[in-house]
This record gives sequence, C-alpha cells and structure tokens, in this order.
Amino acid sequence: MAQVYVALGANLADPISQLNNACEALLSLAAPQSFSVSPYYRSAPMGDVEQPDYVNAVAGFNTELTPIELLDALQNIENQQGRLRELRWGPRTLDLDLLLYDSQYINTPRLTVPHYGMRERSFVLVPLFDIAPALTLPDNTKLASLISDSLRAELVLAQDFTGE
Repeated sequence: MAQVYVALGANLADPISQLNNACEALLSLAAPQSFSVSPYYRSAPMGDVEQPDYVNAVAGFNTELTPIELLDALQNIENQQGRLRELRWGPRTLDLDLLLYDSQYINTPRLTVPHYGMRERSFVLVPLFDIAPALTLPDNTKLASLISDSLRAELVLAQDFTGE
C-alpha cells in the first residue's frame, strides 16, 4: 500500500464541479478510510495564455496501484471529464498530477515523481500542507519549511469538497 498525493486543477466547465467529480473518482482508487482532500483554492493561471483562474486542491490517499497504474487511472479520469491536451499550460476541464508516491523517486518518459514543479507552485504546496502538515519530502525537506505567508497570499479560498 502506497501513500500518494495528487494535485487537482480545473478552470473550464464549472471547475468546482469538475474537482468534486474528480474527488469522487479518486475515492474509487483509494483504500477505505484513507482519502483526504484540501480545501479548494482559486489561483492565477501559469504562463502567457489568456484564460480564467484555476480552482486547485490536493488529495491524499493510500492505494495498491503501482505508479504507472495510478497514472493511467488519473489520465482516464481526466479523459472522462473532457480533458483535451491542446496547449501547454492552457485552459482545461481537469488536470490531475501525481505529486508524490510514498517517498519514491521515479523518472521515466511518462512519469516524474516527485512532480517536477511542485516546490514552485503555491497552488500545490499550500493545499498539500493543509492535508499533510507534518510531511517530509523524499529529499528530507520538511514541507512546513516551504510554506510562507506570501505563498498563502497567492491563493483565495474557494470552498471545500462537497462529496461524501
């Protein structure tokens, strides 16, 4: 059983509903009683593409899936919710990124874990801290040491997950 953390993001087709639906789907991948999700936050989009703000969260759970099986399941959820991969850092109905898989380092053509950009992204670090404040990253960095008031100020609370 592996402890995993997944970043969720959406800015099209009712983003809050997209995240709620994604959380319901992620529950089916999680071991019983292991699923948690952060509050939802609004954040400005990355890059130079004109688009709406994002709604972001992080989910954590235990799973028996291997890293590649989990990646396939995440991409299947994205596809079921209408994800189109047309433009890097462009608008999307749903983006699910595997952030951490236990304390493993994975570097394959399809998957890099820990997620390559997580340390620079407030919309990942703050929600991750919300559900795992004592977390130590695979390189032995305490997650709490990466959290600051200025990082928190980049986000606006949107709402909590409304599922069961």
